[in-house]
Amino acid sequence: MKLSLVTVVYNAQDTIRQCIQSVINQNYPNLEYIIIDGGSTDQTLSIIREYHEYIHILVSEPDNGIYDAMNKGISRATGDVVGILNADDHFADADVLRSVAAIFAQHDIETLYGDLDIIDQHQQVIRKWRSGKCNRNSFKLGFMPAHPTFYCRRNLFNQFGFYNPGHGSAADYELMLRLMYLHQVKSFYLKKVMVNMRAGGISSKNLRNRIKAWQFDLLAMRQNKLPFPLLTLVLKPLRKIVQFL
Repeated sequence: MKLSLVTVVYNAQDTIRQCIQSVINQNYPNLEYIIIDGGSTDQTLSIIREYHEYIHILVSEPDNGIYDAMNKGISRATGDVVGILNADDHFADADVLRSVAAIFAQHDIETLYGDLDIIDQHQQVIRKWRSGKCNRNSFKLGFMPAHPTFYCRRNLFNQFGFYNPGHGSAADYELMLRLMYLHQVKSFYLKKVMVNMRAGGISSKNLRNRIKAWQFDLLAMRQNKLPFPLLTLVLKPLRKIVQFL
């Protein structure tokens, strides 16, 4: 089984090397690695080019945001299954992609997700995101898979659409809602820490961004026909408290 992995990056000279190195270290050979750079102006591209022999597709040009860049990468992918690894993140161990491929090969599934740890600048774990098994009703209770651990069959994008940048910071949430809740594709929970994700993110930088993020979440819920979106909007952040505990 061929996996395609997309990394989108813009001015990430401090983190891109660790990200790429974690991909190179994977114990899975049938991998297509795609990097979409938004036209970085720091040393990011120079670092990426040091690893040219491991990168199958490299695009460096301006884009319309992170989800537009993800769509660029996905549209170029040729693998059976596609995943995303952001430039600020890295794989938790060397067997992540081998585990992903094995599950897709052994089970009749269309999407897969797992667990991740959120780390600080000192590489210390400050939050443990344990997704857990879900069913369709889980989304009504505020469930959201950890997007950096999300893999799906490439044909789903052609069938149900790509990321919608119009959903802002909730574009990843909206895609997973669309696939797993609205269209009820077959999913699998891999009980494994797959990714170390650095803390931060534009949606949580200040109150204004947080309010915008809630608005985008609500739009995603309504568009994908969750029955009580306002209740779900309240429950969704409450689930994060348990992750800190």
